[in-house]
Formats: sequence, C-alpha cells, structure tokens
Amino acid sequence: MKLRFNKHYLALAHSIFLIELAIAFIIKTGFIRYTFGDYLVVILLYAIFRGCTNLSVRASALVVLLIAYSIELLQLTPFLTYFNLQHSFTAKLILGSTFQFGDIIAYTLGILTVLLIEYYNGNHKNTDTVKI
Repeated sequence: MKLRFNKHYLALAHSIFLIELAIAFIIKTGFIRYTFGDYLVVILLYAIFRGCTNLSVRASALVVLLIAYSIELLQLTPFLTYFNLQHSFTAKLILGSTFQFGDIIAYTLGILTVLLIEYYNGNHKNTDTVKI
C-alpha cells in the first residue's frame, strides 16, 4: 500500500465529514442521527482510504467494513472504561457506546452503495480511475 492523494475522493470525504458534523451537533435523536449517520460514516472512511492510498476499490471497501464491524463489536465490551473515556463526549460520539445490530446493517448498506457507485462509474477496473 502506497500513500497517494486523490483530490476527488478527499473532497468527497470533506463534504461528508461536514454533513456528519451537522448531524452530530444539530440532530439529537432519530433515524438520521443513528442509522443514516452510520451509513454515511463508512462512505466517509472509504473516501478517506481511496483519497490517501492506492488500495483497490474492493480492498478499501473490505478494510473499511472490517474497521466498522470491529468498532461495533467492541461496543459489546466496556472498552471505553478500559481507557478511562467512559465520560468523554467525543469518544462516545466517535466510537459509540452501545452495540446495535442495525448499525451493522447500516455499515453494510453503506459499503454496498459505494461498491455499486464505483462499479457504475467503472472505477472497479483501475484504482487510479476516478469519474465524478
């Protein structure tokens, strides 16, 4: 894996990050806050991976999905307590504090959306091809 920068993916990541911030600080409950936010976060991570590495579409999608699943499964344990972060708003916001099976579904749907868009745009053939 080499470090390389792709301005299109990084611009997409920046835009999604701003949307995530707005969701986190403006919307306090409901579908958009919990489910749609989780759906978007895997797309954000994917855009960061594709924007900063030369990993293929499939490899990037798999890495992001494994990270998302791992963090969600960690929520079955008191891992924030291990690091004395149980009262940290930021840690709870980024890493979460409760396991939800719906989050796993949202992560999966987010990655499937990415894969469909990349396939439709022809980006699955070449890691350096970007059509936006």
